[in-house]
Amino acid sequence: MPTSPHTPESVFTYAAPRLKFGPGAVTEIGHDVAGLGARSALVVTDPGLAATGHPERVAEALRTAGLRVDVHDSAAVEPSDASLAAAVEQAKGAAPFDAVVAVGGGSSIDTAKAVSLLLTNPGELMDYVNAPVGGGRAPEQPVLPLVAVPTTTGTGAESTTVCVLDVLASKVKTGISHERLRPVLAVVDPELTATQPAGVTASAGMDILCHALESWTARPYTNYEHKTPEQRVPYCGSNPISDLYAEKAMRLLAGAFRGAVAGGEQARADMALAATFAGMGFGNAGVHVPHANAYPIAGRVHDLGSDFRPRDYDVDETMVPHGMAVASTAPAAFAMTFAADPQRHLTAAAWLDPQGLDAEVPEPERLSAVLRRLMRDIGQPSGLAEIGYGEADVDGIVSGTMQQQRLLATAPREVTEEDVAGVVRASMHHW
Repeated sequence: MPTSPHTPESVFTYAAPRLKFGPGAVTEIGHDVAGLGARSALVVTDPGLAATGHPERVAEALRTAGLRVDVHDSAAVEPSDASLAAAVEQAKGAAPFDAVVAVGGGSSIDTAKAVSLLLTNPGELMDYVNAPVGGGRAPEQPVLPLVAVPTTTGTGAESTTVCVLDVLASKVKTGISHERLRPVLAVVDPELTATQPAGVTASAGMDILCHALESWTARPYTNYEHKTPEQRVPYCGSNPISDLYAEKAMRLLAGAFRGAVAGGEQARADMALAATFAGMGFGNAGVHVPHANAYPIAGRVHDLGSDFRPRDYDVDETMVPHGMAVASTAPAAFAMTFAADPQRHLTAAAWLDPQGLDAEVPEPERLSAVLRRLMRDIGQPSGLAEIGYGEADVDGIVSGTMQQQRLLATAPREVTEEDVAGVVRASMHHW
């Protein structure tokens, strides 16, 4: 557990977007966006999703409600500072807009967050990226209202205040984090996930699981120093409300995850609901070590000379999807944090393994065993070595992880470079 505070925090905060959930929910989006007072909207998506017809379906619903609509397939899978800057420039060329509608996975939603920010605020993208990678500047003006329509079950980006990006020159992923980036409305229609391939369901689903696990095991809000109002940030540590959402997400995942990867319709709907719950939990409690590790793991893979290609992702170069990157060190990370709160780790293991298949595993490794069994069942890589990492890459990953102090501050114990190195080495081979 981190050092005990001199004056413990006694206040936690909670926020979430308005939510519309259920089959057919997306057909009402014209009414919803017009209700924001918008007369024009920019739909942000990616080329692969544009080919499914979902973004144009959303655009037609908006036009039927009387809005002027442009559709930009400007989002890149796993956005970078370069791709976000290009999307912003394209949007500026077609502006003005009254609202932004994101249709897609986390990549599209995060691109839309950057667009909504920089259409209304001065400066460049890197001015707003979290320090020390970027300038850490806060928005001076309200951003354009953002409506998020997720088509993948996993990222939780429709609920959060964070825009994640790969800063190419630094070879690390980081983010822009501010309350104003949270969408004003999330429209979650499980029917849109029918086109999601099994490999994407598996990777994005591991992101859901880690969101729930990391917020559940996060440093309690009462373990921070008491803050003044202007010091409060969206990630405030585990708290009673986020705990409820994390628990519900894990219980849903236990029954739905494997079935959703196999294509089950009800399982996909349960995964969409689990993703929503997990996003509403971690979007306030925060995430910690697995996500901090994921940023350099995804950011540095381009320099490995690896031929790794994630299953069911339409990419022509080495890439580690965000959920896969997060999951890649999760078993070892939770073994490392176990001693900070054994009961929370064991409770989570029981929720995720209701049949008790790993109940005989020693307590410090039980949650790790549950995660490894699941990862193997759904076809995740057998470890960082399968992706292309080796001992020579450990120091680089550690360096990138230690830059993610905003996330590491949420961990339930102090995290040193030696801790991270141990987690990375233990994640080279899961089985």
